[in-house]
Formats: sequence, C-alpha cells, structure tokens
Amino acid sequence: MSFSQPFQTPHANKVVVLALLSVILLLTNNLLVECRTVRVLEDGLPKGCRKHGAFLTDFGGVGDGKTPNTKAFASAIASLSKYASDGGAELIVPPGKWLTGSFNLTSNFTLYLDKDAVLIASQDESEWPVLPPLPSYGKGRDDTDGRFSSLIFGTNLTDVVITGGNATIDGQGAYWWEKFKKKELKLTRPYLIEIMFSDQVQIFNLTLLNSPSWNVHPIYSSNVIVQGLTILAPVDSPNTDGINPDSCTNVRIEDNYIVSGDDCIAVKSGWDEYGIKFGMPTQHVNIRRLTCISPDSATIALGSEMSGGIQDIRAEQITAINTESGVRIKTAPGRGAFVKDIFVKGMTLKTMKYVFWMTGDYGSHPDPGYDPKAMPIVSGINYRDVTAEDVQMSGNLAGIEKDKFTGICMSNVSISLAEKKKKVQWNCSNIEGFTSGVNPKACDLLPDKQPGKLVPCPFPTDKLPIDDVELKICSIRPKPPRYY
Repeated sequence: MSFSQPFQTPHANKVVVLALLSVILLLTNNLLVECRTVRVLEDGLPKGCRKHGAFLTDFGGVGDGKTPNTKAFASAIASLSKYASDGGAELIVPPGKWLTGSFNLTSNFTLYLDKDAVLIASQDESEWPVLPPLPSYGKGRDDTDGRFSSLIFGTNLTDVVITGGNATIDGQGAYWWEKFKKKELKLTRPYLIEIMFSDQVQIFNLTLLNSPSWNVHPIYSSNVIVQGLTILAPVDSPNTDGINPDSCTNVRIEDNYIVSGDDCIAVKSGWDEYGIKFGMPTQHVNIRRLTCISPDSATIALGSEMSGGIQDIRAEQITAINTESGVRIKTAPGRGAFVKDIFVKGMTLKTMKYVFWMTGDYGSHPDPGYDPKAMPIVSGINYRDVTAEDVQMSGNLAGIEKDKFTGICMSNVSISLAEKKKKVQWNCSNIEGFTSGVNPKACDLLPDKQPGKLVPCPFPTDKLPIDDVELKICSIRPKPPRYY
C-alpha cells in the first residue's frame, strides 16, 4: 500500500458515501423524509400538499379484499390527527382491495386513494356505528330510528380532502338494498361519504359504486367542492342519489357523471318542522357540466326536503339521457321555507319523460307533528337555452292551491316529442310566469312575454366565492407498496 494515499477502510468508504448522500438530499427540494411511519415534506410545502403523510399499511392495513381494515383506518387517522396544526397530514391508501367499515376523518387532512386502490364497504353491520337522526330531519329516512354512519364520515372539521387517482369506492349496496326492500332494517342505510358541520371540504377524482343509499352528502357545511366523480348504481337501486348538498353554503359541483336509481343531484335543507326549526338553507350553489342517467328520477331535484330554504342555485351545461326529468322542484304543504332564485342555463336532454316538472303535493312527512299550514314559497325559477329530444311531456307544473309558484321564466326552449308522446303537452295549475321562444307553446298560465321577440330569462353574471377556490392537488408522493 502506498503511503502517498490516505489510508481507507470499508468503514471509511461507507462514511464518505453516506456524507455524499446527505449533501445530495439536503440539496433536493420537496423530499420525503421517513420518520417511523410518518413521512415529512421538508424544504417548503408544495402547493396542495400536506406536510406529513403515511400509508395505510404502516398501521397494519392489508389490501387482500378479505381482511377488515376498519381498525387500521382508525389508528392511522388518530395518529395523523396530531399534525393538524403542523402542516396537516395525508393518509395514502396504496394499490389493493381494502375491506373496511365506517371510519372518521380529521381536520387539515387528505385521504388519498391510489389509482389501483379499491375501498370495499363491509357488510358486517357491527362495523357501522349508529348515529342519531339528523337534527333537521327528526327521524331516519328509511325508518323512525337512527342511522348507520357513512363509510367515510367526518364532523366539525376544517380543511378535509377526499381524493385519488380516480380510485374506486365500492359500497356493496346490494346487501342493503335487499334488506331495505324486505323492510328488515330499523336504521337508515349508510351513505358512502358524509361530512357534517364542516368548512373547506373537497371531494374529487373518484369512482363511487353501488352505494347502500345516497353517495355524497355534505350537510351543515360551507365551502364545498365535489368535482370529477363517476357515480354508478343500477337504475332500479333504491335511493342511490348521487350528490346531495344539504343545508350548505358556497358549493361547487362540477364535471360529474352519474348513473343512479334516484336523483343525480338533490339539493336539500331539512324536513318539515325539524328543518323549519333548524333553519339552515342551502344557498350559493354552482352546478356545471353534469351528465345524468336516471330513468325514474330527476337530473337535478330541489327538495323535497327543503324546509330550511333553497336559494341562489345556478346550473349550466347540464346533460341528461334517459332520465325522468330535467330540474324538478319537489315540495308540499308542511315544508314551509322557500325555493327561490333558481337559474338554469344550457340543458341538453335526450329521451325524457318530462322537461319541466314542479310538484306541490310531494306528500312524505317525518311524522304527524308537521304543520300543514306551513306553506313553501316558490319564486324566481328561471330556465333558458334548453334543447330536448324524444320527450313524452313538455311540462307538468303543479303549484299549491292558494300558494302559487310565481316568477317562472322559460326562454329559448326547443322540445322534440317522442313517438309515444302525451296527448296534453303542458299541464299547469297554481303557477304564474312567462315564456319566450318556447316550442311547443306553453300553457296559458305561462304566456309569451313578447311574441316574435326572444326575451332571455336571467342568469347571474357574478361569481360565487367558491369559484375562486382551487383544488388541493398534490403531485409529490412516495411510491406505494402493492398488494396484488
């Protein structure tokens, strides 16, 4: 060995290599540093990312489609919740099939499902905690008792994101649908996602399959975005509504594709005397670029549970195929409150039972304690730029005696009738309003405002605050383990 060179040992070489690696890592921005089961983003937090993160497998998760992961989800979220005040945390569900019951989210938190992850809802009812009825409903929707918690649940949260690489959440709803049809349930079926009393909620880039009942239910919440969802259920499945904003303010629902056994979107705000007492409206909602298939229900329903009020709903670029109706208003004596300032622009409808449908006698009530004298106010309902093909009936519009639906406006509407069309195209009672450029000609209660001239119905030009909110999309994630 030459004494002109420094003396080296295997240990010394290892030290040099480790030192060089340390320098490289220190110079790399946005690196993930592993600390036990939690990885930490250092050197600045990239846009849309959380500072801390972990895999479900770090907490004992097994993605074989058979092993229950309810405890793993609970453990992971409990552990990550302590980082809420330190840049937040993300739980990554890696590729695999993850069987689980209901679990609760936390604040400043992202649940991210890898594109090859499938979340499978357990059919073991013991995995679903029981909750009391919603205060604005007074009873369960399926039965008078309480309700099962949703698969993904959260309450009193701030800044929560549920997303993925268009990953799948499978509710295995057939089990629940069968029990519901046989009247074997004493509790209301679980939803797939329900977030309550929360602010800054984002749900995007997911596929939801076969929900036991409603799919997405934000309630008593504000600043909500639901975007880029594919929601699929058999068209004869009971109550599988797509997206139901309920007593929410500042909501953006965009770019969703829904095949459902019930309303694709249903805007709600409580039921009869319970909703009136709770008094929280759904308001300032934008619905854009929706595609709906629902042969027995509405593309967008307003109600029927609307007893806290519904106001300032804006819908545009709406497509429906083989669907019962376009935008439907559902209410009844006893509901009270209001449905007003509704704006719809740019509907393309194909193979429909109705284009326009308003129902003032939608008679379901939570109990005999409702006040039949509590009349809803329905006013300022605006539709423009509607094209419909293969339609059985143009309009079925029934207000309430001594409580007319007023301020109805329809403009630039072209309806092509089906071969098996209804003999009477417009059925109107207890309504007031006008039309312009509507074909077939509307009923006498909706006269042409200025014959020979198109007078557009109004549509707001201002932006809602939620329109300026960006999705929290993080592009920095470690490579997940695989389980198939």
